[in-house]
Amino acid sequence: MHYWLMKSEPSEVSFDDLLTLPNQEVAWFGVRNYQARNFMMRDMAVGDGVLFYHSNCAAPGIAGLARVSRLAEPDISQFDPLSPYFDPRATPEHPRWHCVHVQAVKKTRLLTLAELRRSPELHTLRVLTKGNRLSITPVTPQEWETLQNLLL
Repeated sequence: MHYWLMKSEPSEVSFDDLLTLPNQEVAWFGVRNYQARNFMMRDMAVGDGVLFYHSNCAAPGIAGLARVSRLAEPDISQFDPLSPYFDPRATPEHPRWHCVHVQAVKKTRLLTLAELRRSPELHTLRVLTKGNRLSITPVTPQEWETLQNLLL
């Protein structure tokens, strides 16, 4: 089992939005970074733990726990010319972008970015690394355990 921190802008999909969706599940669409895409395509498995992180907002931080519920499949937004995630080079025969599905497990208190930075046990957490802008990053089992305790 692996663990992941996955960023979503709450204006696009918040954890509260996720809780209202059928099966409390969403396709993790719109990822347009090859490294993050490759995490989804090559490394993620059904059941992997997910820290649902709100980014690009007034109070960034972990808003809930989720799990990978479906393996990577082509991201349909790449084929929609009206989508901000449209990719004219992608075709159904040769998709460039993929996404997993994520299902809510539990809403938590908001564990803010400031709180994450204050925890010495999390100094290796990639979201805290200067210059890191990836929307999906791996989380070590030790970081996961520390975060579970902080979210209580």
